[in-house]
Amino acid sequence: MAIKTKIRELKAKLSAYMRRAKAGETIVITEHGKPIGRIVPVGQSTQEQMAALMRAGLINCNREKLAHISPPAHTRGDRSLSDLLLEDRE
Repeated sequence: MAIKTKIRELKAKLSAYMRRAKAGETIVITEHGKPIGRIVPVGQSTQEQMAALMRAGLINCNREKLAHISPPAHTRGDRSLSDLLLEDRE
């Protein structure tokens, strides 16, 4: 089961939340009531993490294969879109 906590509370009680994560719990970090991150135990597999998120109602999965989608953007020249994004972030 996932536990929700605000950033301020996480900072104030970090050791306690880390003990809970070590014990196998997932901690969902919220900002203004919206999830922004999570702390998960290292030992959890991706499937276990997905199952925990589904139980918490944070994701929904119908397990169908996604249809192929062509890229929505194309670049001019030899540079890739990821190169342009990295340059823009600098």
